[in-house]
Amino acid sequence: MQKIPHRGLLTASSMIAVLMQVLDSTIANVALPYMQGSLNTTLDQINWVLTSYVISSAIMTAPVGWLAVRFGRKNLFLICLVGFTVTSMLCGAAQSLDQIVLFRILQGAFGGALVPLSQATMLDTYTMEERAQAMAIFGIGVMVGPILGPTIGGWLTENYNWRWVFYVNLPFGVLSVTGLALFMPESPVRPELKFDWTGFTALAVGVGALQLMLDRGEGQDWFTSGEIIVEAVAAGLGLYLFGVHMLTSPKPFIPPALFRDANFTSGMTMMFATGIVLMASSALLAPYLQTLAGYPVQETGLLLAPRGFGTMAAMMISARLGPKVDQRKIIAFGLLVLGYTLRLMSGWTPDISTSEMITVMVVQGFAMGCIWNPTTVLSFVTLPPQFRGDATAVQGLVRNIGAAAGISVMTFALTTNIQISHASMAAHIDPFNRNLQGGGPISRLLNPRSERGARQLDAMINRQAAIIAYSNDFLMMSYVVFPPLLLLPFMRRPGRPKLTAMPVLVQGRAPAE
Repeated sequence: MQKIPHRGLLTASSMIAVLMQVLDSTIANVALPYMQGSLNTTLDQINWVLTSYVISSAIMTAPVGWLAVRFGRKNLFLICLVGFTVTSMLCGAAQSLDQIVLFRILQGAFGGALVPLSQATMLDTYTMEERAQAMAIFGIGVMVGPILGPTIGGWLTENYNWRWVFYVNLPFGVLSVTGLALFMPESPVRPELKFDWTGFTALAVGVGALQLMLDRGEGQDWFTSGEIIVEAVAAGLGLYLFGVHMLTSPKPFIPPALFRDANFTSGMTMMFATGIVLMASSALLAPYLQTLAGYPVQETGLLLAPRGFGTMAAMMISARLGPKVDQRKIIAFGLLVLGYTLRLMSGWTPDISTSEMITVMVVQGFAMGCIWNPTTVLSFVTLPPQFRGDATAVQGLVRNIGAAAGISVMTFALTTNIQISHASMAAHIDPFNRNLQGGGPISRLLNPRSERGARQLDAMINRQAAIIAYSNDFLMMSYVVFPPLLLLPFMRRPGRPKLTAMPVLVQGRAPAE
């Protein structure tokens, strides 16, 4: 392996890029109401600020491996980072909905490459023995960023302006670009490579339509809407055509050999499941704390932060234990503890104590860290070095799809359960209910025949229905962690690397012989 000088500074520069990208996937969430008022839009329209970024980022994640080989990893990294920083500033300066959606599409296109490029760079920078610690540092950015995003976004919006949610990227972007330009090794360029436009177009249509369907399905009442049906058909057709093309084309831009590696395929599945739980639980907890428990926006963000601290602690500990303990056991421990904490959350009520809530959140974050770091390391143990660039891109894409699917499915389940629970409880509100009979103060206050009493009863039923629905969602998520346990026996442990036989890696693909 090539000895890279100033490796620590290169790592720091790469991690700044990762944090910028993952923070921007959630940092704007709490600022949406302020943006809606400033840009004079409806709630449905302002949600395109999030949707456009997610879809664009997902589409442009897939071809990162090919682009890094064609143009050189360093060149691509710098172009994407500069583009991401500039478009962030343009988002902050936008004066209309059309402008900010356009700039968010460009921001997502540039940002989609940052995480896989950083991961591939760190995999090639560190030896096999050091890789667990390197992935722990990388994982802190990927896992903690979405958790801290609402906290930082809420603080900036509350104390400054929603535009600072985007302006904050400028100093960090300058630092990262400077560090990469100075410390990242030059990488070869291969201008003779031809791009697989057929495969990319099919994948872009499939992934874009799938993301759009998942994001807008709840608001459009799913398959009762013609729009959602069209998006579902386009997603299925695009992904099917991509799969056929990948298996039959002599030079697809994502090599099918990736999916023949048991470690990588198992790890990719675990990343999908982790993405579901990480993002769906975050998406549910914020409204739960604000609407049911009555916490203000800024305090809600602070209550979500402890989970990130638990994740950071687990990353460091699992990196230390990795060379000494079977990493599959660490993953199994993390999955079981994660399922246990989600089951505990299914028993929460809005009057739960802050200390109990923080304790569960820290333990849950610790469990996620125990899953993520060993899974990342094991995913690349048996994978040939020339596939690392493509593998990091595919893994990032699958993780993003898992996050989108998790949020969509859990939100749909929440809405459906609220309606079912509301109907079930409301069925008992009739003149024959003894609790509503007589002349006592309760029966007078909650008299369903009076307008005031009907409103009071409806508010109480809505609240109880929401509590039940959130409980069912957390319980449902606790079952997501068990299927990945069945994949652990198929993953091979890392052996001792033969350093003398390792190829020199600069680009992320093995040199031609």
